[in-house]
Amino acid sequence: MNAHILLVEDDEHLGYLLKEYLTFKGLEVSWEKDGPAGLEAIRTFPFDLCILDIMMPRMDGYQLAREIRASLPDLPLIFLSARSLKVDVLKGFSLGADDYIKKPVDEEELLARIQAVLARSQRPQTKAGDNTSWTLGQYTFDPGNQQLRYGAQRQSLTGRETALLHYLVQHQGQLCRREDILKAIWGKSDYFNRKSMDVFVSKLRKYLADDPCVQLTNIHGTGFVLDVSDPAAE
Repeated sequence: MNAHILLVEDDEHLGYLLKEYLTFKGLEVSWEKDGPAGLEAIRTFPFDLCILDIMMPRMDGYQLAREIRASLPDLPLIFLSARSLKVDVLKGFSLGADDYIKKPVDEEELLARIQAVLARSQRPQTKAGDNTSWTLGQYTFDPGNQQLRYGAQRQSLTGRETALLHYLVQHQGQLCRREDILKAIWGKSDYFNRKSMDVFVSKLRKYLADDPCVQLTNIHGTGFVLDVSDPAAE
């Protein structure tokens, strides 16, 4: 696959096994054993994907993910952890994780998830040549520059946030079914991707909260509707 993976895992035995297995399968793997070393590697080398343990000394995986997201918002992240409570999984996705894999690790499943995340991250987020700016109430959405503008305010968007908002804008006023969004943007519908999508929808609601005429409504169990009302009609 010729992809360069950063593995941050403090367990010597597991780290060695995963590095050897993924290298055998054609990936280039850099293995670091704690958060600060992982952060230094990120600042030194370009990576295509990061796999982060959560429970590590000096800096846990959550804090490392925050540091990575601050400078590289589109770099794919996979959490790898023995922490399997729902609150841990949701926290991982709230930090922008693309997947969350629970230990003990099945190497073949890990490889399949890496391949799926890499495939999604390399998929074009908007159609070629589609740099049209969209007006949403008092907002201007510029997918080509991954930006949402509200007056003098500028909100930079990640690639996934741009793709999701672009999909909703293109279907403005229509019911966008969860399954259709997941297949179009995440590549498949499963538990983890559904949780990830919910986090991204919540982020978009926050970004759009300044104009009450713009509403992103959850239709329970079905999907979402992006509506823009005319303030003169109210």
